[in-house]
Amino acid sequence: MTTNTLRRDLANALRFLAVDAVEQAKSGHPGAPLGMADIAEVLWRDHLKHNPANPQWPDRDRFVLSNGHGSMLIYALLHLTGYDLPLDELKRFRQLGSKTAGHPEVGHTPGVETTTGPLGQGLANAVGMALAEKLLAQRYNRPGHNIVDHRSWVFLGDGCLMEGISHEACSLAGVWGLDKLVAFYDDNGISIDGHVDGWFRDDTPGRFRAYGWHVVGPVDGHDATALAAAIAEAKSVHGKPVLIVCRTQIGHGAPSKAGTHDVHGAPLGATEIAAMRAALNWPHPPFVVPEALRAAWDARAAGSQAESTWRESFAAYCRQYPELAAEFERTQAGGLPESWPEIRGELLSTAAAKTGGIASRKSSQNCLDFLVDRIPELLGGSADLTGSNLTAGKGSRAWHAAAVDSVPNYLSYGVREFGMTAIMNGVALHGGLIPYGGTFAVFSDYARNAIRMSALMQQRVVHVLTHDSIGLGEDGPTHQPVEHVGSLRLIPGLDVWRPCDELETAVAWAEALARRDGPSALFLSRQNLDQCGDRPGRAEDIARGGYVLREADGPAQAAILSTGSEIGIALAAQRQLAEQGVAVRVVSMPCAERFDRQPAAWRKAVLPTGLPRVAIEAAHPDPWRKYVGLDGDVLGIGRFGESAPAAALYARFGLDAEHLVRAVIDTVVRNSDSDGDF
Repeated sequence: MTTNTLRRDLANALRFLAVDAVEQAKSGHPGAPLGMADIAEVLWRDHLKHNPANPQWPDRDRFVLSNGHGSMLIYALLHLTGYDLPLDELKRFRQLGSKTAGHPEVGHTPGVETTTGPLGQGLANAVGMALAEKLLAQRYNRPGHNIVDHRSWVFLGDGCLMEGISHEACSLAGVWGLDKLVAFYDDNGISIDGHVDGWFRDDTPGRFRAYGWHVVGPVDGHDATALAAAIAEAKSVHGKPVLIVCRTQIGHGAPSKAGTHDVHGAPLGATEIAAMRAALNWPHPPFVVPEALRAAWDARAAGSQAESTWRESFAAYCRQYPELAAEFERTQAGGLPESWPEIRGELLSTAAAKTGGIASRKSSQNCLDFLVDRIPELLGGSADLTGSNLTAGKGSRAWHAAAVDSVPNYLSYGVREFGMTAIMNGVALHGGLIPYGGTFAVFSDYARNAIRMSALMQQRVVHVLTHDSIGLGEDGPTHQPVEHVGSLRLIPGLDVWRPCDELETAVAWAEALARRDGPSALFLSRQNLDQCGDRPGRAEDIARGGYVLREADGPAQAAILSTGSEIGIALAAQRQLAEQGVAVRVVSMPCAERFDRQPAAWRKAVLPTGLPRVAIEAAHPDPWRKYVGLDGDVLGIGRFGESAPAAALYARFGLDAEHLVRAVIDTVVRNSDSDGDF
């Protein structure tokens, strides 16, 4: 039996590891770890299903610290429960090369499930994890075989709830009835600027009840008995996610700073820590935890037993449902179907045979028509724009309209671009599903930070961004993306594809699905695009990100670089230039990031040194400067668009074959007197 005195000492072990690490680093946020230590002790020791020896065990509970600035809380928990996070790493908190970064980072620290820090996104990730658990349970569980049966627990603070993404994600969690999701609200009334009642007076319990959540509390967040009862109530709820409102004191235990914003984001200082040791009867030196307390925290034996029990159950499942079991193991490992080479080949050959004008958003839907039934782990969706993004394939089964005996694989997220993207990150982090979701390219601004987090966490998420340029026409500058494709190209690790026809679109989808080390964004047109045909090896060239689409008729005097809907303009200009005796090659660069990763020999073969270059794209021109050099030229749009038909806009901004021909001729003439290296 765990006595109240022992519980207090176990929580204090967390507190002092946190304050000692922050003090040694002279940097960090001790307030949240001190305030939430009692909650963490009850949850992690009595309820969390996990195995420190195997942080990737599929049926483990997920724990998310959405208020990630309190990172020393999770580091102390991981260390004490037996993860591969030795004490020396806690002593190196926030130092170069340590496993204890300023904010928790997935893939960097064993046991960390998601990278948190941008407030509210961890909460949205947890919604995605709980969503994935629910969908996978529906797909794989059979009577007597609940191989997917775990919870997602999330800690969050006032800052998470002030961020608008919390509304987007938590509203959806209520709609979806994610009853395996339990959130602990650290209701301490303090943020960096001080007492929050000057700027945050929401009725948070009422807000969450309105979302369709079950709300427990408020409870005393420092009372283990009350917390245990609250968690027991949460686990008994069916059909609703649960919010446990925990009234806590920020910096609990710090004699003069507890309850103030001074303890939020700065070391306590040697004097305050000494007083805290005396006040909490903790006589141990910095970083010292008595062996008896370490033994009480150690979760390795219990975790090993829990996983062993699950593996015995899974072995029985394998015997009874071998095909489902094999698919479950494959998708959990992140692999595509064994038949993927054949699926890819048929997808590309079908796309290559297309003729006529087709919008790349429609080409994308054609790909999904083919892929959804063949890649069962695909989970699609759109932020209220399914009919415009064309993100639903023939095999898509919408959540709100799915038959009782079918498993949904498509979500209408409503007008919630940011929430959708962060939820998709959580789905990807959970494992077992490949999420994709759509919105207009211009609204990637709403989702940008979550797209950035997709890249930072190296998660396989596919962002479908349609209506990619002034080509969408009459909706005008509010809906016409100008800087967006270039802006997203700046995010490290994000592959941005802007395909020019159905074959390039199919390659983009194939590469996005095969990629396991990061996300992809597909910029797709509203207007129809001509098909560029096929030739031996074209699909493989497309996969390199940049290639010679049409070679010059004779020794090339210049190269035209382009993407997407402007490829047609480039090809028209090439024909006109040929009639004037100027031979140019047309380079299609559907994914500049992929092209930049190619060997130097490929890049030089496509863009030879000394060959003058002109780029054209209906977007901000600056990203192309690195390819065309100081003596090249770029036709783009560096201002906001206007409301008019697409053809009129292209002419208005000089994005047509005539302007491109003049730019190429001027560039060739300008470079004829130069030996510059381009």
